[in-house]
Amino acid sequence: MDFEFGAADEAFRRQARAWLQERLTGEFAGAVGRGGPGSEHERGDVRRAWERELGRGGWIGIGWGTGRSADRGTGRDTGRGVDRAAYGVRRATLTQQVVWAEEYARVRAPGRCGHIGENLLAPTLLAHGSKEQQDEFLPAIARGETLWCQGYSEPGAGSDLAGLRTTAVRDADGTYRVTGQKIWTSLAHEADWCFVLARTEPGSRRHHGLSFLLLPMDQPGRIEVRPIRQLTGTSEFNEVFFDGAHARAAHVVGGEGNGWRVAMGLLGFERGVSTLAQQIGFTEELGRVVREALRAGTAADPVLRDRLVRQWAELRVMRWNALRTLGNGGGVAGAPSVAKLLWGGWHQRLGELAMAVRGSAAAVGPTDWSTESPYELDALQRLFLFSRADTIYGGSDEIQRNIIAERVLGLPREAKGPVRGTP
Repeated sequence: MDFEFGAADEAFRRQARAWLQERLTGEFAGAVGRGGPGSEHERGDVRRAWERELGRGGWIGIGWGTGRSADRGTGRDTGRGVDRAAYGVRRATLTQQVVWAEEYARVRAPGRCGHIGENLLAPTLLAHGSKEQQDEFLPAIARGETLWCQGYSEPGAGSDLAGLRTTAVRDADGTYRVTGQKIWTSLAHEADWCFVLARTEPGSRRHHGLSFLLLPMDQPGRIEVRPIRQLTGTSEFNEVFFDGAHARAAHVVGGEGNGWRVAMGLLGFERGVSTLAQQIGFTEELGRVVREALRAGTAADPVLRDRLVRQWAELRVMRWNALRTLGNGGGVAGAPSVAKLLWGGWHQRLGELAMAVRGSAAAVGPTDWSTESPYELDALQRLFLFSRADTIYGGSDEIQRNIIAERVLGLPREAKGPVRGTP
């Protein structure tokens, strides 16, 4: 199936472009270009108001119920027949979702702070949740009123998700008490709710005995959020400590003990239409590096010039690969892992190239120390430091290669050692 834009898509593009131009004024204009990777701390209040503006425009959730799911547990299509109008969401085809993502990225609209709820939790509820759960949580996400965070990774079990040790014990009244620690939890300090993968079957190991729970973050004394300061000086990642935090039995998605299947289905939603929008941001960053090479005179170096051309060519390949994947309904085996391997390494190399074209000046901070924080970074320095994590977060390169080897190529599974803390 070819992925092509038709007349209806271009009409949709004009509509999206006009809406963005009309709304990105006043306080929202000051948030243009703010809140992207490495700068999620910028203009938080304005960006949260922007989420509500998107909700009023019907732009949140336009992808709900379209395309094929990535339910690795059943292999079936999910999210079909969703009445998006009931949630105040615009109707949009897959190609129109791409158009919206591209237009949003081109105008450098404010970085989204509600994307975890919209792009991860909502499709998961549509695929695995009950009608009651959908009716309870989807409307607030569509209005841009509720922010979510993801409680997956743990110390000692970051990429090895099945090695988690957080527990959820059910009381007689049906309430689960969640105890444990999560780490690298994006935007937990701003989130209203968290979806948590926890062990509900005592003595279970690996992917058995896990459940997918939804719990409110406003539980003083039961939930503690500690920011993790990164190389960039920012701290959008957090440690989250649960000390008997409460989750209702009605908020277990997919039923008790089925958490692994639900969690794997959610991970499949992480890489879809948003990949193309991400590449528009990459194009802007590459342009900035090229301009810096011209300014510094290093573009005359044949080795650096070759690296710049290679970055451009690889970016084009990534776009064609993303379009090919979407053209097949997102159902290409191993496509999410291939995409993550491609963009993670590419972006990391771009950060290294940004420092190379600047030369020794790359290590120099602001010249006016009276007005700048000693830890203030410019855009290229932030790109370099933040991209060091690109091949780790969202599933490390090693994990992605294992997935491709085992699930696509059919190679023998890697032998697993004992779970930490067990014989």
